[in-house]
Amino acid sequence: MTTERQSIHGQWSSRWTFILAATGAAVGLGNIWKFPYLTGEHGGSAFVLVYILCVAALGIPMMMAEVMLGRRGRETPVNTMRHLAKEIHTSPHWQLVGWAGTVAGVLILSYYSVIGGWTLAYILYSGVGTFSGASGEAVSNLFGKFVGNPIGLLAWHTAFMIITMFVVARGVKSGLEKAVQWLMPALFVLLLVLVGYAMTTGFFLKGLAFLFTPDFSRLSGSGMLAAMGQAFFSLSLGMGTIMIYGSYLPKGISIAQTSVSIAVVDTLVALMAGIAIFPIVFANGLEPGAGPSLIFETIPVAFGNMAGGTLFGTLFFVLLLIAAWTSSISLIEPAVTLLIEKYGMTRLHAAFWSGLITWALGLGTVFSFNIWSESTLFGLNFFELLDYLTSNLMLPLGGIFIAVFAGWLMTKETSKSELSMKGEVGYKIWQILIRYVAPVAVLIVLCNAIGLL
Repeated sequence: MTTERQSIHGQWSSRWTFILAATGAAVGLGNIWKFPYLTGEHGGSAFVLVYILCVAALGIPMMMAEVMLGRRGRETPVNTMRHLAKEIHTSPHWQLVGWAGTVAGVLILSYYSVIGGWTLAYILYSGVGTFSGASGEAVSNLFGKFVGNPIGLLAWHTAFMIITMFVVARGVKSGLEKAVQWLMPALFVLLLVLVGYAMTTGFFLKGLAFLFTPDFSRLSGSGMLAAMGQAFFSLSLGMGTIMIYGSYLPKGISIAQTSVSIAVVDTLVALMAGIAIFPIVFANGLEPGAGPSLIFETIPVAFGNMAGGTLFGTLFFVLLLIAAWTSSISLIEPAVTLLIEKYGMTRLHAAFWSGLITWALGLGTVFSFNIWSESTLFGLNFFELLDYLTSNLMLPLGGIFIAVFAGWLMTKETSKSELSMKGEVGYKIWQILIRYVAPVAVLIVLCNAIGLL
């Protein structure tokens, strides 16, 4: 029977391990800069409240659906969707949802690895004192020279892909599980250390005020759309990573409770990152920015001009590396398992070939910052085009189809049995959210992303 199917790739040893793994998949570079920045720009705790509501109404039901599909199918997203479609006697074309998520993961990792390589380089720069006493102009020039050097970027991109595929090649138990059991606690320890350091800056309260002072006058419609989009993207939904991780989840573990735990921990990491970062930024009279400029230009100046900045700046970039690393291993896992299931490869060979293809695609992103910077399509360079295609189109569409499949096509008996929710009320609430609220919300996210709103 389908309910007795077991993954050939192994399973997590416990509920807590799955929470660590899924949180690792969700926590990435975006959590460290984007969520705190959005919070500060859109009304502090007013934005946080809206975000939490979006997580509750959109993120958690969607995560429950993905985990449920993964555990029900026990295979890679492609085969899971194909078998579950067959089980409920609907079109086999639903496997395209699995294909889209798997391809999106590879495309995202191809450029995510390049940025992950930046964190490796900046650990070295910070560790040897490159930023000590450096001005904003000096750090900005260093960043410009760094990304303008294709050979250097290629080397760091290659190094990051190697450490990613090293973990993935070792399998679920020896690779993914051991990695998250060490890396995620290390991430929390580093966050706590950096929060403690931020408390010594004299600007800790200003940082807290920037993040948490409620100002509903600044919470515009665009802020609410930002909260909705962040609730979806922050939990790594729509790309197959949660589905494949769900396929390793042992039977009998509550999907609802686990999904709530992941959402809470993911939000906690993002808030702690803001608490750590912004007092340091304000202590140096710098303006909080967004994106790579904050992480790779503003933050190095801040640490470089503070007592103990070399040590704590290095720890900060180690934190970034861990966040990027735990996300990257989840992004490639669906592709690796697909090669194993479809072509009978060993995990080592599947990891090698999927990693090689992803690495090769990453060359386009490497060159987007230098020799191909003037080459554009629709006004976007290679990196920007991949980012737009995956984040704005593939992931939201995948999320909508997953919600429709889980909420409308799967039978009540199947979904209720797999979710194992206590009581009828909880299941009814999930069913309403996944049928009506989540698809509409993700559709709004999609329309906003492509400029229709």
